Amino acid sequence: MKATYIDYKDTNSFSKTLLAYLAADEELANFYGNSPDISGFAKQIELKSSFTFNNRTILVDQLKRQYGTVLADSPQVAANIELLMDQNTFTVTTGHQLNIFTGPLYFIFKIVTAIRLASDLKKSFPEKEFVPVYWMATEDHDFEEINNTRVYGKKIVWDVPRVSGTGRMDTGSMEQVVRQYCSMLGLSENSTKLTAIVEDAYRKDRSLADATRVFANALFKEYGLVIVDADKPALKMLFAHIIEEDILYEKSFHAITTTSQLLEEKGFQAQVHARECNFFYLTDDFRERIVRNPDGRFEVLNQDIYFTEVEIKAEIQSHPERFSPNVVMRPLYEEVILPNLAYIGGGAEIVYWLQLKANFEQFGVPFPILIPRNSAMITDDNVAGKIFRLDLTFRSIFRSTLILQNDYVKRHTTHRLNLRDEWMEINAIFAKIKLRTHKIDPSLAPSAEAVKARLKKAMNNLEKKLLKADKRNHDEALIHIERVKERLFPGGGLQERTENFATLYIKYGDDLVNELVKHFNPLDFKFTILY
Repeated sequence: MKATYIDYKDTNSFSKTLLAYLAADEELANFYGNSPDISGFAKQIELKSSFTFNNRTILVDQLKRQYGTVLADSPQVAANIELLMDQNTFTVTTGHQLNIFTGPLYFIFKIVTAIRLASDLKKSFPEKEFVPVYWMATEDHDFEEINNTRVYGKKIVWDVPRVSGTGRMDTGSMEQVVRQYCSMLGLSENSTKLTAIVEDAYRKDRSLADATRVFANALFKEYGLVIVDADKPALKMLFAHIIEEDILYEKSFHAITTTSQLLEEKGFQAQVHARECNFFYLTDDFRERIVRNPDGRFEVLNQDIYFTEVEIKAEIQSHPERFSPNVVMRPLYEEVILPNLAYIGGGAEIVYWLQLKANFEQFGVPFPILIPRNSAMITDDNVAGKIFRLDLTFRSIFRSTLILQNDYVKRHTTHRLNLRDEWMEINAIFAKIKLRTHKIDPSLAPSAEAVKARLKKAMNNLEKKLLKADKRNHDEALIHIERVKERLFPGGGLQERTENFATLYIKYGDDLVNELVKHFNPLDFKFTILY
């Protein structure tokens, strides 16, 4: 593949806050830790060197249990898990929900960014080891966000009732949706390979967490990607003291609320809001919020379960796995159990992480470097050729279809479509009219200006009609512009936010991931276009 890169701001697709972060806006300086560059990583390595051997031992033991016999066929992954025992080994982490069949394309982009960043850091710090990690959001319960994907524009849905955290759901009911997905893949060597991966992952009555691990491991095991399911008692025990302090003393609520207010005062919109208690109570049957009632007891909503303060402290110590962090506490949990240097997230994720630094500080947990995931568009030479033949560029293609069409007509018309010269003449005439009316009666000057304004509006409308009429002379080119836009921006949005990776895998096979790893540059912060 060939690659070209453009600034994120030129895509008109990312938030003001993310663009400010990428531009190192001084207004945001107090809301993140070390800078997202090599000098920042040198400082972060020193900061994270205090990660304990005990935590490493528990982490490695849990990872081996989770992978089981899969490690025998994944030597690079097995080697990276062993490396995590070493005090000179660090992780770079991305996280995502358990979207069926990986969901939108950016799921793949997140993981590739982590893989490439780990490789780049190894070159800069050869005496250290860096492991790419995919953190599965196994405790998330928003099933409607992850139970569907789109292949060739068709939506495929796993339509069953949600149960508990999505990671605990049984894939035994996915038979029909697996068949539907695989039927879209066609007949080729690559589609046969992808079908085998899908069926191995989802047709063996695994939990959705285990199925997602099998699927992602099949795609990325050669790069040593380590996949973490943190919904485990031994890992939650490492977090138990923070669970207790959040629930009993509302420390996170106060820290995050204050930070969010400071962000908004500087003109940046908060992405998430902390609660007084930021944990759910999780079982195999449900995941419900914990709230504190006026009588001092803690209630599990919708379940008729109550705890006194003494009882909930005992529950945390006996069953920490039953306490599931919400969106503002999950990042803190991640950094407690991983020797992590950086978190790789989408634009919205980076924004809400900016709200969390003070909470990390009060618990004495190092705040990671924030790395926006690589964002990309993948097309082919045919579409790229049309873009160039239409006298467009990869930068201009992000403008609206109407603007591109209007600009094309203005560039290629044989007629003069603007009435600028005529308006200059009329403007000169009105200057004389205004002078004459002033001599007769100064109060008539506004009337003359009103006539001039009405005429200016009429001439603007006439220019639009001239442009519209001349468009008919360029119908073929304008249709091509519209089709290129539809191809590159399905549904009017970025390709990565809707389309599944399957259509690209069928075309490129394993070269898809290889090319992404080759061309992504995580610390350059550019939008990547591959063709």
